[in-house]
Amino acid sequence: MNTRFIYLILLCFVSGLVSSCNKWLDVEPNSQIKSSELFKTESGFKEALAGIYTLITDPKLYGKELQYGMIGVLSHEWSAYATAYNEDGEYEYGSTAVQGRINDVWLGLYQAISNANNLLDQIDAKQQVFSGDNYAIIKGETLALRAFLHFELVRLFGASYLIDPNKPAIPYVFQYAAKQTPQSTVKETYVFILKDLEAAKALLKADPIFTGKVITEGVDNGYLINRQVHLNYYAVEALMARLYYNTGEYDKARTAANTVINSGKFSFSTQANFLNGVDFTGAPEHIFGLHIFNQFNYAIQNLSQEGTNVFSLNATTLGSYYENNSSDYRFSYLFAQGTGSSASNRYLLKYSEPTTQNLYYRNKSALVKLAEMYFIIAGSNLAEGKGIIEALNKVRQARGVAALGAEPADPTATYLTEFRKEFFGEGQLFHQYKRLNKAIIAGTGKDLVAIKAYILPLPVSEYDAANRNSNR
Repeated sequence: MNTRFIYLILLCFVSGLVSSCNKWLDVEPNSQIKSSELFKTESGFKEALAGIYTLITDPKLYGKELQYGMIGVLSHEWSAYATAYNEDGEYEYGSTAVQGRINDVWLGLYQAISNANNLLDQIDAKQQVFSGDNYAIIKGETLALRAFLHFELVRLFGASYLIDPNKPAIPYVFQYAAKQTPQSTVKETYVFILKDLEAAKALLKADPIFTGKVITEGVDNGYLINRQVHLNYYAVEALMARLYYNTGEYDKARTAANTVINSGKFSFSTQANFLNGVDFTGAPEHIFGLHIFNQFNYAIQNLSQEGTNVFSLNATTLGSYYENNSSDYRFSYLFAQGTGSSASNRYLLKYSEPTTQNLYYRNKSALVKLAEMYFIIAGSNLAEGKGIIEALNKVRQARGVAALGAEPADPTATYLTEFRKEFFGEGQLFHQYKRLNKAIIAGTGKDLVAIKAYILPLPVSEYDAANRNSNR
């Protein structure tokens, strides 16, 4: 089976899922998927959904490249990285290495979409197999996942909505079928994303994170206990805030962001937990995060002195990012100093193994978090010429930094400085630069707007097999 083409990857599942998901696929040599057994029971649907989350923890996606790897190099966050990424840093998207990474992202995200569509194609006819609210919650989560994954694709492969909403972008795939899906424009893609999010939100009104229903291990074996590692009701609301921010609907963006903030379901991590190495990723802050089974091993390989393909900062650059402010928990506790010949290097600890065995803090990676809601409010205000410091100060003070006393003379520069501090190594800075249409960014003299660096090219195979229009 040739998995290069989008209409063929709709037939693809992957093996190697963690043990909790190992029954969720059965691929025969002719590549026809047997879902008849899997989707006979509620547990089968649960495994299928878990499998989709597991797919996107791969290092080619959120296990590395879309958190601190390729996407971190594109935004020039790092002082140093493996030579294999040199062409990424120069935006040479035609090179073999960069094309390979881009293709992996495209295929990996669409593979997860395919699996989400397979589940959605089955679930309505099997509604009777579900107990309690699980039908609504599982269907709502899966719709939200489909929206999230397309959102990630259009952020990478589509033009900025505020610059060219009518530019051809990506296919929005609604069906699990071996057929070509037409390419949508940026604007059309956002309409489809919002439609899925609205449908998900309606279903997820049954979500215990929204209803307040207490879930224990004795309730359905605790299936609905940790909603932060699922696309829960408030994660959908947060994605709506992100969407409205990207489309310039600032009142709606602020309203959605405030809904999440005012829910009281999420809180900033404490200084003690930073200091003691208990909570490197800010687990209570995650509105939606992933459980990445091999995260600590990936961190050793890529973010430590012991690794072989290491991303690092030098002391001077780290100090400039955080203004050498020792009161800032992120500066003081989230970077390790190298030793010996690497003594001038600083290594990100965000994805390293914490000191606690409490599973709540282990193997976590944030994809949507509380701080983003404050930055969406500040960014919406920035776009409308309003004050930004009230929202920014909420994050600064949560990180041990004194509040800004007056609106800055250059609010865009201040906004980006604070954004980099907060989301370092989380894959968000590149998207923020893109949304602001920044021509020149720190770390490179290239004009990213002129060379269209903010829009990753579609894989060559898409043009060969599906006759796509240029997205750039």
